[in-house]
Amino acid sequence: MIERDDPAEPGRIGPTIPEPGGAEFLRRYDATRYEKPSFTVDLVIFTVRDEHLHVLLVKRAEHPFKGCWALPGGFLDPRRDASVDTCAARKLIEETGVRAPYLEQLKTYGSRDRDPRDWTATTVYFALMASESVRLVGNQAEACWVGVRGDRTDFELGFDHARILADAVERLRSKLEYTHIAVHLLPEEFTLPELQRTYEIILQQPLDKSSFRRRVIQADMLEELIGKQRDGFGRPAQLYRFRDYDRRTFFPRSISRHAR
Repeated sequence: MIERDDPAEPGRIGPTIPEPGGAEFLRRYDATRYEKPSFTVDLVIFTVRDEHLHVLLVKRAEHPFKGCWALPGGFLDPRRDASVDTCAARKLIEETGVRAPYLEQLKTYGSRDRDPRDWTATTVYFALMASESVRLVGNQAEACWVGVRGDRTDFELGFDHARILADAVERLRSKLEYTHIAVHLLPEEFTLPELQRTYEIILQQPLDKSSFRRRVIQADMLEELIGKQRDGFGRPAQLYRFRDYDRRTFFPRSISRHAR
């Protein structure tokens, strides 16, 4: 379709008219003329367990890299997936049984040597979720949460997934410096010490308590649950929940600027 300036009002876009010969071109077009690479979606699914950042890995049940650990994912299905985002959401549910409260596109990787089967491209997403909400499913031989040390795991990963994991960890730490997204790693109700500890675990450094709380209050991102507290060591801690999961919250300065 071609948009034309409206002669009655120069500069105003008038109604679109069919591109001459466009329908005939599409009717004659041979989609097999150009060889197509295989296209997949891979997922880097993060959670916090036992005071450490974890990533979900699956042990591959089929070749290539049969028996090796890898990130979950799979091939895009043109009949089922209206978009790459749709494919990522479908794969996430197939692997974990839940919709992630936070899912973001990371990057696209592609080359002739990243997969021994063929020239492949993959679009990678990273997801954040509370581990208690996940029930591991899917058709892989095994699936488990694995601790992240620095930007890697102790497992040797298939394909180029070690590089992908490192890139995802870097993106996650960068975004935690100025956004709220760590709340997606917590249950719906949490305390301020639990939120601060989550930031510290991922950023790998302690944070000043008063400075952290001041940033959170200035961001107006939490709702105090009146009358609800969590017992623990010392005084009971006030419970909060995130005010609006659909709103992107930014801190005015880096969250770790006043690290202890």
